[in-house]
Order: sequence, then structure tokens, then C-alpha cells
Amino acid sequence: MDATTLELDAVKFAQLAVQRDHSGRYQEAVFYYKEAAQALIYAGMAGSNLENIQEKINEYLERVQALHSAVQSQNTDPLKSKQQLDLERAHFLVTQAFDEDDKGNAEEAIELYSEAVELCLKTATETSEAGLQSKLKQLARQALDRAEALKESMSKSSQKKSTAAKPNHPVRTFFPLGPDFSLNDKPQTIRAVQASEPQGQRYTAEEIEVLRKTSKINGIEYVPFMSVDLRERFAFPMPFSDKCGKLPLSPKQKAMFAKWVRPDDITNNPTMIYTVSSFSIKQTIVSDCSFVASLAISAAYERRYNKKLITSIIYPQNKKGEPEYNPCGKYMVKLHINGVPRKVIIDDQLPVDHSGELLCSYSNNKNELWVSLIEKAYMKVMGGYDFPGSNSNIDLHALTGWIPERIAMHSDNQAFDKESTFRILHQRFHKGDVLITTATGVMSEEEGEKWGLVPTHAYAVLDIREYKGLRFLQLKNPWSHLRWKGRYSENDTRNWTPDLQKYLNFDPRTAQKIDNADPPPYIDGIRINSPHYLTKIKLTSPGPHTFTLVVSQYEKQNTIHYTIRVYSMCKFTFSKIPTPYTISKRVNGQWKSHSAGGCGNFRDTYKNNPIYQFQLDKNGPLLIELRGPRQYSVGFELITVSTVGEPGSYGFQKKSSGDYRCGFCYLEVENIFAGVYNIIPTTFLPQQEGPFFLDFNSTYPLKVSQLQ
Repeated sequence: MDATTLELDAVKFAQLAVQRDHSGRYQEAVFYYKEAAQALIYAGMAGSNLENIQEKINEYLERVQALHSAVQSQNTDPLKSKQQLDLERAHFLVTQAFDEDDKGNAEEAIELYSEAVELCLKTATETSEAGLQSKLKQLARQALDRAEALKESMSKSSQKKSTAAKPNHPVRTFFPLGPDFSLNDKPQTIRAVQASEPQGQRYTAEEIEVLRKTSKINGIEYVPFMSVDLRERFAFPMPFSDKCGKLPLSPKQKAMFAKWVRPDDITNNPTMIYTVSSFSIKQTIVSDCSFVASLAISAAYERRYNKKLITSIIYPQNKKGEPEYNPCGKYMVKLHINGVPRKVIIDDQLPVDHSGELLCSYSNNKNELWVSLIEKAYMKVMGGYDFPGSNSNIDLHALTGWIPERIAMHSDNQAFDKESTFRILHQRFHKGDVLITTATGVMSEEEGEKWGLVPTHAYAVLDIREYKGLRFLQLKNPWSHLRWKGRYSENDTRNWTPDLQKYLNFDPRTAQKIDNADPPPYIDGIRINSPHYLTKIKLTSPGPHTFTLVVSQYEKQNTIHYTIRVYSMCKFTFSKIPTPYTISKRVNGQWKSHSAGGCGNFRDTYKNNPIYQFQLDKNGPLLIELRGPRQYSVGFELITVSTVGEPGSYGFQKKSSGDYRCGFCYLEVENIFAGVYNIIPTTFLPQQEGPFFLDFNSTYPLKVSQLQ
């Protein structure tokens, strides 16, 4: 974001702060004064030429300090009554009905109007407040009039249809994996894709089956986010409750937990977003520092580049595409999980302690909900607030879908080049091409205390700068109580020269006043469990290049489904390599002790191994696989009995599957002559028994029999 835009931000926030200050809404005033100061700090870093900018920053922060005691002692306005909340829900029902009405969805609109009417009339009988009764009856009348008008219009339209040809109304389209997607469905056959459909929503039958199997996470089904999900219903007469129930709490939350509350239980003016700010995000006792750091850096990017990176994933949204507070309590968050964007439905119930303080991450502005709700959606997918931790390449990808890359910056990584890494990060950060977080490793408590760092903890990188060979990273700690104590900290009077302060537009004394008021949270360290594997291919010469990508799994115990994505700066094609084998035949056998003679080293018993004979009608490729329990080392030999053609034209006399391997081995012959062949499957030791399977894959008919 350029200096001019940041200056305008500062003016807007300062005006809002003064308005709240004069009206006695001191908590909101403190929030906006801090935002105004931060905007000016960023404007200075971006090269602002405003006069007395530092004095203005100090003025705002001094007002924050002056209001601090007033905020602590201020009696908050009484919370809204049940009838007032019912009115808000009824109003939301009507606004949602208006939207459906505009889209031509008359039946949905009538249903919403009718529910609003019923709620208004019911609530009007429960309150004696004349003003509230008047508002309820007025809203009910508007909703009823519109519903009746729609019904009349539908009736006339129906009569016309019975006497005239069917008009060409747009057909409601359901994309693959739409609202009826279920793990219990049979695999769908892919239909022809219309030209109007987004290209990203074209799935093959095989992809659909993989997505179907990977949609159930921690016992809950999360279907891929499709266009039809934009029609999710959010308005209800009663507060919405997630059918999946409350999220499991961590042990530390349980020790302090009092109850679940909705936003209107703790504030009388809940709002989804006042302003997207990384500085307003606070982490509490949930062990998700990498997620909170990822949320902070995404919010900083949105502010800096004015691109809806975070606000675009929260629903419901108004006509401007901005997320809005829902008095009915239902929200949808779009997260990138298991290969595709997926819809996560949550309610707005949040855990609090006995003092009414939230036991989850939150915004400095207690009326603002986006931080707590996005965190809740992510914690739901992860199995609850009892979260072992992750790392930022998982979390940032879930929030944004951007390519995740992890760089190990420690002495054990021989490939790490700090010079080139800094250049790349500096260049791409200032182009807006990357989001960056960093994390500490294992360290002692003494080291952490000395440097002001938290062991195995994630930080958001808010800025990268260089000055006369010195390199600086501006970091945000999701905890606000612990700050950097080394060189160039705000208490370092030696290294912060006037020239350096001027170049970076940084005043250490000002930094001491910002973002340093919260008590330390209780938190666990993070655990690396990244599901992403990134492979980069650099092209150093012009012309066409061909690469083969092989996905392998170490010591396979069960099938792991995966999604492959390829990104390129030039045109490319990406396709599955066709298999040359079209016919498959499986032969299974129970190798009992008397017929399991072991490998060739045991000459006396080797003859007890089973022998399978097969006949080939044509020349061509052949693949043979032998599978069995992992505790047995297996192998086999392929022996030529006779071939079709000239006498002596044996392609080979004997071929082996190679070294014995645990539970699986194979042999591939690119071109084998038609004829008769024997297979002798063996285990490494004699008298081993178990279920073993031979798979024959070929492009021609074959006959297999077991020789006695």
C-alpha cells in the first residue's frame, strides 16, 4: 500500500476515534486511535512526507494511555433484550428475502418473508415496550405485503404457463459435488461441462471419488466449496446451532471454562469487521500460534495491498462482497483442505471464563468477530480447540490456497544460502508475491528469556528492510507480552542511530507504547505435521522439456489419497502416463508349511515351493506382482519352458524379481515372446505360511494354472 493510501487510512481512523471519544465509547476510541497510529507508522515507512508525523503518532498513543483507565472503569451499556435480538433476526430474515427476491427465487423469498412475519408477531406479544412493538409490526407488515405480492405474481405466471409455451427461464444449475454431495452416494459419472462453468470445477470421475474419500475429516464431512454454496441459507427465526455440537476444549480451556456464549451475550454491538488489522489479533490459550501468525500476516497483506485475502473467505456477505454480522448465528468459512477449497459451517458460540473473557483468539476490539470465527472454523476441521499445533505452511495454505514452501534456516541445512534467500524474500515480499512467517526452534528457557523469544513459536513477518548491509525483519508475536530483547529492540539505545531511525521511520520510544498490554497466555509448542510436499523444477535451457513425476509412499500400510497441482510461468501439458497393461489376472494361494520351501539357498526344501504355469498367445509387455503379509520377505523366478517361433529362440532362460522384499515384489518384462512360462514364488525362509497373491498384467490373453 502506498504512503498516500496509508495517510488516508490514518485520517479515517483518527476521525472515527475522535467521534467515539466524544460520544463516550472509549473502548472503540482506543481501538481506532491505535489503528491511526499504526497507519501513520506504515505511511512513514512507505516514504510519507507529512510534517510532524511522529508528533501525531505520539499524540494518538498518548490519548490511548489516557483513555486506558477510563476503559477499565467504564460501565458498558446494558446488553440487548431477547425481544431486541428477535427484531434483529427478523430484520436479517427480511434482508435475505430481499436478496432471494432480486435473484428471482420467489419460493425461497416467500419462505423467508413468512418466517420473519411469524417471528415479528410472536415477539410483539412478548414485549410491552411501545417503540419495539411498533418496529416489529411495521417490519411484519412490509414482509407480509411483499410475500403476498410475490404469491400473486407466481399465480399469474402459472396461469400464463398453462395457456402459452414455456418461457425460456434460466435453469438452476447444480455443479458436480454440489449440495447433495455425500460420502454415501455412488460415484457420479462426469457430465458434459457447460461453457459458463468455472474451469476450476471440472472433475473427472476418478477425482470425484478421491475427493469423496478425503472429505471426511475428524469424523465430519467437509464437501468441496462449489458455486451453489453461495446460495447457502443463513437466516433463521431461532439462533443457529451447529449440528456437529460444541468443539472439544483443551485441558487448559477446561480448567478456566465457564460457559459458551454468543456475541450478543458479551457485547451490545457485535460486528464482523471494523477494519482488517494484523495488530488487533490476540492469541489466548489455544496452541495455534502458527495459525494466528498466518492470520495476522494475511490481514497485513490485505491492508497493505487492498486485496480481499481474508475477508473473502467468510460468509454471509453483503452485495459488496463484504462479510457481515449474522444475528442468526450461522457462518460459512472457505478453507483449502485436502486438495480443494471446502465449506466449513459453524455457529457463533464461543468459550469464555468466569470473568466473561474469551478463551479463544480475538480482536482487540471486542465487538469484532472475524478473528474468533475464522479460528473456530479452522479448529473445527482440526478436531477442536484441543489442537496439538501445526506449522504456517499448512495454515497459510488453508487460509489462502497459495503455494506453501518451507525453508529450513539452520546450520544443519547444508543447502541453505542466506544471501540468495534474503534477496528472494525481500524482492518478492515488496512485490506482494509472498506471505511470510518464521518460527523459532528448540531453545532453553534461559535463552528464550535472554532474547525475548518463545521456543518453537511462530511469528508473522510484517516487513523486510535493508540498510547499509544491515537486514531487518519486522515480526509480530501472536502473544503481545513478550518482545525481542536483542540488538535493535526498542530498549537498544546504542544501535538505533538517528540515521537508521530516519531511514526506517521507526521510533523505539513509540514502539514501547504499542501492542504490549496483554498478560502472557498459556500455550504449547508446535508440532510439524505438514501434508504438503513441494517440488521445484528449474529450466536452464530453452526448448521443450519432458519430466516424469512419480508419487511414492514409504512403507505403505494403507492408501493415502492426494492432490497434485502444477504451476508454471510458461505453457505446459500435464497428463497421466497410460499403462501398457490392459488385462489383469490374480492368482491367490495359501502357502502352507509343507509347500513353502524358502529361497534357493535351501536346496532340500526349495522344491516344495508352488509352481504356476502360464501361456502367452502373443509377444508383448508383461508385469508380474507378488503380494503378501509384510512380515514375510518374498521373491520369485520366471522360467522359460518353451516359446513360439524358431527353435532355440528363447528370450531368456530365467529371470528373478531381485532381492527379497517385505510383502511385495515385482518383475516387468518390456517384450516377452509368446510361449509357456513357469513362475516359482518363494519366501526367504522355508515353512513360512500366509495368504499370497500373484497378479499378472498383460496386453493379451493368458492362461494360468498351478502345477502339482
